[in-house]
Amino acid sequence: MLIIPFIFVIAVLALGVAAFFVRQIKSADKGSVKMQEVAAAISEGAHAFVKRQYTTIAIIAIIVAVIIFVVFTLVGKPDQALHTAASFILGAFLSALSGIIGMFTSVRTNLVSAAAAEKNPARSLVVALRGGAVSGLTIIALSLIGISVIFTLFGANPQETPFLIVGFGFGASFIALFAQLGGGIYTKAADVGADLVGKFEAGIPEDDPRNPAVIADLVGDNVGDCAGRGADLFESTSAENIGAMILGVALFPVFGIAGILFPLIIGALGLIATVIGIFSVTEKDAQHEDPMHALNKGYYITAIVSAIFFYFAVMYLLNNIWFFYAGLVGLALSIVFLNITLYYTDHRFRPVQEIAKASTGGPAMNIISGMNVAFETTALASISIGLALLISFRLGEMSGVQSGGLYGTAIATMGMLAPCAYVLAMDTFGPIVDNAGGIVEMSESSENAQRNVAKLDSAGNTTKALTKGYAVGSAALSAFLLFSAYMTEVSTLTGHAFSVVNMAKVDVFVGGLLGAMLVFLFASFAIRGVSLTAQYVIEEVRRQFKEKKILEGIDKPDYARCVDITTRGALKNMILPGLLAVLFPICIGILLKYEAMAAFLMVGTITGLLMALVLNNGGGAWDNVKKYIESGAYGGKGTEAHKAAIVGDTVGDPFKDTAGPSLHVLVKLLATTSLVLAALYI
Repeated sequence: MLIIPFIFVIAVLALGVAAFFVRQIKSADKGSVKMQEVAAAISEGAHAFVKRQYTTIAIIAIIVAVIIFVVFTLVGKPDQALHTAASFILGAFLSALSGIIGMFTSVRTNLVSAAAAEKNPARSLVVALRGGAVSGLTIIALSLIGISVIFTLFGANPQETPFLIVGFGFGASFIALFAQLGGGIYTKAADVGADLVGKFEAGIPEDDPRNPAVIADLVGDNVGDCAGRGADLFESTSAENIGAMILGVALFPVFGIAGILFPLIIGALGLIATVIGIFSVTEKDAQHEDPMHALNKGYYITAIVSAIFFYFAVMYLLNNIWFFYAGLVGLALSIVFLNITLYYTDHRFRPVQEIAKASTGGPAMNIISGMNVAFETTALASISIGLALLISFRLGEMSGVQSGGLYGTAIATMGMLAPCAYVLAMDTFGPIVDNAGGIVEMSESSENAQRNVAKLDSAGNTTKALTKGYAVGSAALSAFLLFSAYMTEVSTLTGHAFSVVNMAKVDVFVGGLLGAMLVFLFASFAIRGVSLTAQYVIEEVRRQFKEKKILEGIDKPDYARCVDITTRGALKNMILPGLLAVLFPICIGILLKYEAMAAFLMVGTITGLLMALVLNNGGGAWDNVKKYIESGAYGGKGTEAHKAAIVGDTVGDPFKDTAGPSLHVLVKLLATTSLVLAALYI
């Protein structure tokens, strides 16, 4: 069992590196008094929202844990009741902690990054990336520590314990769903409200200090993109590691405990690779005209080091080169997905340029062209996922190991997740520099500082879009992995092999139909939540503009009022889609039983992944069309094309930052819920 101590030590060392970065951030220059005042307002709003959000989520989580315990006790499984409820609570707690740590670091790093923007823009990039790395390293480390600890506490029996810790993944998924939903509704409601009244009606610039919703908008970047995404990727790594461990049980006679704990080893080695990648990004690299040059350098170094580590781990623990090749397939898929996302969301390529040109014809043409691109994105992505699964499965079969094909797909998933901590660092980099831009503008800093931070903000928009693409790709591989784990769990419970889902059975077909329906209904409720909450913000901003002399610069806007209204609206409107995602699948499983639940899971997963691609990439393209036109294309700001682009961006906001990211979590929540409650569906 030296594997567990090794994983634990690496995770603790990664937390030490994160603590070192935090110390650097704390000791850095905090900028002018005005900058500190703006940053303090953002921090206060973010803290207030997270406190109220996680209090609400904690109450719901405790109720769910009690229900899990009672249900399993009533069906005669008291031991499983205790194990599942306890692991659910631990997974939920660490998932919440991951999101909170990421957000707290972000609201401190944004000020330091803003302060460095004028004198040393290269330093601004490096410190923002290291602030993001705190989130990435902490989240992966906590996931590894949590699974290692609970695996040990539950007996560390390689053939039984993996089935006892599935509640950990369910708890992580549960918290991630509500964190992503609540944060996503908050950030986009504030953004839409601020833009529609500020830009459209009042004609003032983005992040103008006269806009009462501007602080709420900046707060939203942290609670949505940092806390929400942090919980999302904690859930991804946790659920996928546990799913791979369950598949590894079938290969225990071949690999022993090494085959079961292999996913955790890869996660630990990925942390080391990420640390190397982060330190490789220096201020000299950041002096390049394009900030993405430095960020990409760090990513590719992380990926290369991960591949090297992967080889030695496979040869030492599994001693079968074919599984190394399967891991390379997953690593390659992560790079392919990042580039597909870049192609569809970056202004240098045909899709964004096509939408920008269509915008000259007005808002309707912008929307039509944008939807065309959004639907188109599913083609290359689906083909890439399909090829990755087919190739990794075939490579697993070529290993000569019985059930090696499925294990090959699990190894591919591990390969894709190896650089996850660095990808999350790039993702958190986005809201950090976005907030830095807001701080620079609201504190009325020099034009030089605004130009420098605008470059970083543009790169940050790209990294956020890339991370969403990466999240969909990893969700796709993990969905197949977790679906296979569910069938393995059912086979164990029934005592006979469950390998075929017969869609010709009426109840099974209905299960699949309802799985697809859930995706559309859930996305509808998530977008509706943004619409309802944004309406509250719009009314408040209009009221302040009407009753106060804010636009004339005489009265000060009431930022706190907008923050409070957005907070209450987001928390209220996250409950319905969240409960729908949790309760509806359970009802289907209990009523239609395990084979129909398999169809529900299979069709819901496929539909959810495609819908997430449409929403993420469509919204990302609309966002960058607006920025492309603002840079001077088609006449620049103030033109009809620009106005059309603002409409498209506003439509795309809840797509890419609320419904789309929440669907990543929904797909995995369906799988973890099925795994945990499979005994109820027999």
